[in-house]
Amino acid sequence: MAETAWTVAELLQAGWSETDLEWERLAVTTLQALVHGESAAVQRHAGAAVSLAREHFAADDPRLAASLANFAIALGPGGTHGADLLAEAGRIWASCTPWLEAMTAPRSARSSLFHLRMEARHRDTYRERWVVKWRELADEGRRSVDRLVNGNQAPGGQPAASEERLQRWRRECPAMLNDTRKLLAAVILTAAPGDSTGHLAD
Repeated sequence: MAETAWTVAELLQAGWSETDLEWERLAVTTLQALVHGESAAVQRHAGAAVSLAREHFAADDPRLAASLANFAIALGPGGTHGADLLAEAGRIWASCTPWLEAMTAPRSARSSLFHLRMEARHRDTYRERWVVKWRELADEGRRSVDRLVNGNQAPGGQPAASEERLQRWRRECPAMLNDTRKLLAAVILTAAPGDSTGHLAD
């Protein structure tokens, strides 16, 4: 997916900030570094994402959970610090319902005036369809972190798993800046179990 240059005005209109875009960039570069086995880069990007998320995002923001999980992966298997990070990530996913409830359903990108009018007329039904999708995504994010918490992280690592995540992100990343994109990034850009190279703490 090619990066898009957004103006400050466009970010504000979409309810986004430069911080939101920077977090997304850091999450992508963390997985890219995992693909290439660049341990120092993985720790650097994952650590920066955690710092940014802690400073700017709400305590129940799924992107904070993704950041913590990725940094735990960066630290490699074993060690209490990584385990603590994963436990915190799991707690965030378990308590993110208020964050999900505050999400705004994306506006349709279709140009049809008919579709836009139908969407406005049935706004509650339209949003409820998205609520179901958001809950499914959140469940996926929880399961991913749960697998890491439960120790189902393959020693030696699988860089291919990170590449699969990046490919999925390129396919599914919304073209528009919206809340769904934030949630989707938290789910897809969390390193999959087995992504650790096994020597990232070196």
